[in-house]
Amino acid sequence: MKKSKYLLALLIGVATLSSCSKGWLDINVDPNTPSSTVASVDSRLAWIQHYYLYAQGTAGARAGFVTQQLSFTSSTASNSMIAGWNPIAGMSTTPYQFFFVGAGANFSDLEAKAKAENAYHYIGAMKAIRAMGFMLMTDWYGEMPYTEALGTAITPKFDDGKTIFEGCLKEIDEAIAYLKMEQPATATALSAGDSWNGGDVSKWIKMCYGVKARWLNNLSKKSSLYKPDDILAALNNAPLSINESTIVNHVDVQGDNLGDILFADPVKTSIVYDNVGMNSNILVTKWYENLLTNFDNKNVEDPRADKLIPWAEYGIPKKMTRSKGVDMQSDIRMKSGPIVASYNAKDVAITSNNRSVAPHSWYINSANTARWGDTVYVSFRSTSNAKAEKTPDIYKWDDGVVAASGTFYSRPDAPTHLLTAVEMNFIKAEVLFKKGDKAGAFAAYKTAIQGHIDLMNLKLATYGNVNQSKSPMAQSKIDEFIKKGIGTAADITLSKIMTQKFIAMSFTQQNWNDMRRYDFSANVYPGWSVPYEYTVTAAAKTKIPDGKQFRRVRQVSHEINYNAQSLMASHPNALSDDIWSFPVWWDTKE
Repeated sequence: MKKSKYLLALLIGVATLSSCSKGWLDINVDPNTPSSTVASVDSRLAWIQHYYLYAQGTAGARAGFVTQQLSFTSSTASNSMIAGWNPIAGMSTTPYQFFFVGAGANFSDLEAKAKAENAYHYIGAMKAIRAMGFMLMTDWYGEMPYTEALGTAITPKFDDGKTIFEGCLKEIDEAIAYLKMEQPATATALSAGDSWNGGDVSKWIKMCYGVKARWLNNLSKKSSLYKPDDILAALNNAPLSINESTIVNHVDVQGDNLGDILFADPVKTSIVYDNVGMNSNILVTKWYENLLTNFDNKNVEDPRADKLIPWAEYGIPKKMTRSKGVDMQSDIRMKSGPIVASYNAKDVAITSNNRSVAPHSWYINSANTARWGDTVYVSFRSTSNAKAEKTPDIYKWDDGVVAASGTFYSRPDAPTHLLTAVEMNFIKAEVLFKKGDKAGAFAAYKTAIQGHIDLMNLKLATYGNVNQSKSPMAQSKIDEFIKKGIGTAADITLSKIMTQKFIAMSFTQQNWNDMRRYDFSANVYPGWSVPYEYTVTAAAKTKIPDGKQFRRVRQVSHEINYNAQSLMASHPNALSDDIWSFPVWWDTKE
């Protein structure tokens, strides 16, 4: 840990120097700061991976508010306003900062040093991350500096989405080529600095083909560019099993500098935990809950429901209750709710708002008597060993009371499923369905669902038999769901494929990409509709006018304040309030 923290401090100094010369920061150079030649390729790669993950993870968590996986207790907090489709500029900042200033500032220095020692695999890894980062940027913002980014230009030009997209495809092919090269024995082994695949070059190559398949599939609106056979060819070289997937494992170590994104260990806590699991106000939505509890109206509960929906523990003797989802098509958030339940931990009744609350019972602490019968909403808040919280399994609210269990993806040590065979099979199912191969589509769809369950159970098994939220899924529930809950080859639909993919891709930017590709269609995502708050909020209509949809994120203040001329040249509405509603390049039909 101590070594990692020293190296990060060094790299921050390196990134500062690098960024200063490239126009990102305007500060004086400290002569005592270590030079860029000090950092080795392996130490630099670890931090590039960390910063990229934070950019991607933050984008994914915030996309979860747009797509209505997540909501907030109130309608006025910044992330909550995203959920109400009334976004503010602040939602756009973190992905940009961590990719450009954190990861990007170290690309050229890593490449130069890797070339000096013929460490080809580091060049390949860097190029893969660079391509993934710029694709994330264009997914998020649309037009971005690309060809002149991270260079000497103080006001780099903005490139259009097509240029960025094609450039990223070219870079991912270059990454594959470097990863296939044989390094000399004198070069630093990739395993020394790789926190994603442990230096397994074959997994890196499969990951690259996997992101290529993902990107090619995102061209589904481009009739001249969407080529199903090219997607299938990429899939043939992508991860085909769980063991071939890129899964980033995180740690929750007591004494680690939790919450300090810059100076904590690069394989510290999950990014979803940092963005969601540390917050007591983030809740699951009713639509997401319905996907897990009554998929396709089959009345068969998904075994993943217990693991992806938060629980609360309470009472003497102890009981557990699972959260209900927030109905985003109602006005509940605009009426001071949903109100997180309080709990009377005392052995005697208490008085609250002119009523008696029994000992050891939940209650809604509201002066509005009509709210007393509200359901129990449980947040995604999770405990942390690093914070030395009282219980190792679930977030302690009060003595004898646990406010939240956390969920599979929101715990500090939750894995990041960066690119998996599960996603690849869902892409295959979508492509084959469009080609008219229903049998092949169903086979891939079923394999993907079973694969996600198996992937989750691998992690859940490490906890042991703890509670409903943190124990492996029972085989009997899995079998019942696969047999009765997912349909058959005869009734496979695009809707089933995409909604099941949504569950498996929880907390990812790709879910928003997919929803945009299908124009937020209720035919593809049954039961989904724009949040009620958007329909009655005048401010939201200036950002996303009636008849339009949430299509991109507004540019960050850095570009607005210091590169406005280039920004304005990139899009006629770049500085307009309604830029949020304009589709990015791959989201436009042709």
